[in-house]
Amino acid sequence: MNNQEIQNLIKELLEKTKVNVDSIAVEENDGSNTWFSIQVDEPHFFVSNDAEALYALNHIVRKIVEKNLSPTSPRGSDRGEGMRPEGSFLIDINGFQKKRVDNTRAIAHMMSERARYFKANVEVDPMSAFERRIIHEFLSNAPDLKTESIGFGPSRRVVIKYIGNL
Repeated sequence: MNNQEIQNLIKELLEKTKVNVDSIAVEENDGSNTWFSIQVDEPHFFVSNDAEALYALNHIVRKIVEKNLSPTSPRGSDRGEGMRPEGSFLIDINGFQKKRVDNTRAIAHMMSERARYFKANVEVDPMSAFERRIIHEFLSNAPDLKTESIGFGPSRRVVIKYIGNL
């Protein structure tokens, strides 16, 4: 599905919730991730209860997009033009996800500087898979650091390992 089709799908789903949509903006980051930034009058429906409804909306739209990918290829390995891979877009309501990503990147930066300063491994507090992914991506180009997830379930966390200059 292309961005316009996904945008229409999001709008259609939100209209069924009776929440008034002010605008939907599409923003691409480095050609790898696409943000669908939605402005609504009543964001509390989506961001209350630890943003459970927002995560559910992301999940539902992702599943619909996956279902519309080429059925002949497993997990979209041979997708047609305009198809988008799993996990390459994010729906945001009134900037909630953007703030969360920015906060997680700030934590990653602070903890990476701590690992460099002490030349030691640093464990980050347990976090969701989404937040761990943000840290892994944020530090992926650091030549003196390596990230790894450890633990199981709700106690899974990122370890930032200092490996020195290569």
